[in-house]
Amino acid sequence: MLQVLRNGTYRKLFSAQMVALLGTGLLTVALGLLAFDIAGRDAGAVLGTALTIKMAAYVGFAPVINALLASVPKRPVLIGADLLRATMALCLPFISEAWQIYVVIFLLQSASATFTPAFQSLIPVVLPAERDYTRALSLSRLAYDLEALASPAIAALLLTWLSYNKLFLGTVAGFLLSALLVVRTALPATARSRPTASGGAAAGNSAVAASASLWHRTTLGARIFWRTPRLRSLLALNLVVAAPTALVLVNTVMYVREVLHRPETDLALALACFGVGSMTVALGAPRVLERFGDRAVMLTGAAVVPVVMAGATVLTFLAAPGGNGSGAGQGAAWAWLLGLWFLLGAGNSTVLTPSARLLREASDEETRPYVFTAQFSLSHACYILTYPLAGWLGAAAGLGPAALALAFVAMIGGTGAFLSWPRRSAETRPDNHPNKRPDDREAAELKQ
Repeated sequence: MLQVLRNGTYRKLFSAQMVALLGTGLLTVALGLLAFDIAGRDAGAVLGTALTIKMAAYVGFAPVINALLASVPKRPVLIGADLLRATMALCLPFISEAWQIYVVIFLLQSASATFTPAFQSLIPVVLPAERDYTRALSLSRLAYDLEALASPAIAALLLTWLSYNKLFLGTVAGFLLSALLVVRTALPATARSRPTASGGAAAGNSAVAASASLWHRTTLGARIFWRTPRLRSLLALNLVVAAPTALVLVNTVMYVREVLHRPETDLALALACFGVGSMTVALGAPRVLERFGDRAVMLTGAAVVPVVMAGATVLTFLAAPGGNGSGAGQGAAWAWLLGLWFLLGAGNSTVLTPSARLLREASDEETRPYVFTAQFSLSHACYILTYPLAGWLGAAAGLGPAALALAFVAMIGGTGAFLSWPRRSAETRPDNHPNKRPDDREAAELKQ
């Protein structure tokens, strides 16, 4: 997996991703403490609203900004987004009202909605070989999981001698360092949107894309999703992933502190089990994907996640007040929780790690930014449903009903994924291979 780091361009881009992720991790910890400082017992509602605003920014902003910046070279887009994120993070220590959190989070996450799809669409250009690209996807998934483990530990260490407001400075430093690494990276010519040779099909598509209406450029990625069976399945798989993610990120603290009455340090342990499960799958993904293929691996995740979510629901009702309240029972419930969180992380990674391979295969150089942006936006739209279910329903009706509702969401998504991705579809025929340029079709789409 680490062999792809021999590519100097990818190594610098991956380093930029890592430092930005670490900064974002510190932001997550500090933001929770800031919300508690401002809202007290209503901190959960503040964080739930902030996360919903974050997802709304991803869903509504990403396709539009990608369409507006389609002809702009990637380097200034990435650098500008990092600088805006750093500026917004620098404002957070001076916030004193909840509405100010919402405004800053919207602007910061809008910048992230600009940065992430542009960054992701660069990797297939930098690593055109499928094997290298698969390794890069696994490494990227591993980076997210390591950040989930490292950021809380680093934050806890820093908080022993710094106030939480100082953590925001670490976030600023992460974004600035990410921008510096992008500045020093020699991007490939195709990543700089250099015009192709005159008379070529790609040149024609590029010219058509430049002259297409903003609306059609904004919706192009979603239309490609809808007409491609495996991408329609990916839409359903996004829902499968969103359900356990919301359960873990939003309600783990309630399971640990309110249901099982565990010490604060066990919160990090529970989240770590989720991350370790994801890392375990990410490390083995390249070999497994080469042997079994995307469909078998991803649909396995779609089958596993709802079953584990059902187990989490049963555990929630049994461990809640009125259930098994004995000391031995609570200890067994804690062990089951760690095991279930591990399996949820593994199931999520089974879906997430190969997903970008589908995007790469279903697009070409001209349409790739639109397809990656559509996935970024559509996948995060699922969280607008699951975060309120986990947070608001959990607060109003209890963790049991929230877990049950999320289990049903995962079940619906898994069923849709199986139905949308047949074993043999038209897109896999030799005369309609996803890597074959759909010049006439895309030109017609863009001319509308």
